[in-house]
Amino acid sequence: MKIFKPIYEKALRWAQHKNATWILAGLSFIEAIFFPVMPEVMLAPMALARPKRAFFYAFVSLAGSMLGAVVGYWLGQHAWELVKPLFAAMHMLDKIEGGIQTIQAKMVESPWAVFWFLVAGGFMPIPMKVFTWASGIVGVPWLQYLAAMAVGRAKRVLLLALAIRLGGERAERLLHKWIEPVGWFVVVLVLIVIGYLFLRN
Repeated sequence: MKIFKPIYEKALRWAQHKNATWILAGLSFIEAIFFPVMPEVMLAPMALARPKRAFFYAFVSLAGSMLGAVVGYWLGQHAWELVKPLFAAMHMLDKIEGGIQTIQAKMVESPWAVFWFLVAGGFMPIPMKVFTWASGIVGVPWLQYLAAMAVGRAKRVLLLALAIRLGGERAERLLHKWIEPVGWFVVVLVLIVIGYLFLRN
């Protein structure tokens, strides 16, 4: 069953739209809150089509992600109690709260311990929305939270823009060819990381 390739090809069509820049910003925004498709799949073909604007597109994506990070944090603060019964019905509440305790433990150490934890999280193949909601639930200070989100997201989009500038069309062909196994590899890796965190807590 192919899941990631159709999503990737849909993002390629979005990248050719006359309002692609705004769509990229919107995709980056909603991905930080709930959407499963990472904006890099749209950023890559846009940067490839206009390599000289690759870093501009990267900063557009970063701006959208940061706005989404603010909304995701706010939802974590104010909507968590509303969705807890849903997670309880799915027998996931204890595990999710265990993950939240990890961030709370870092908060006990210091706000900057949380900062470094979130920065490290930005280098993992874990959706940004996990960290935005959890940070809001715990109440991570805004300075450390936004700084960590900026560093975590910037390294992804800026490194991608750099790769496109250096690798050009060959980089995009490789991405298109291997998107399905790479997508499933990331899913498995995320499940392993989440399982490890749950078992540790």
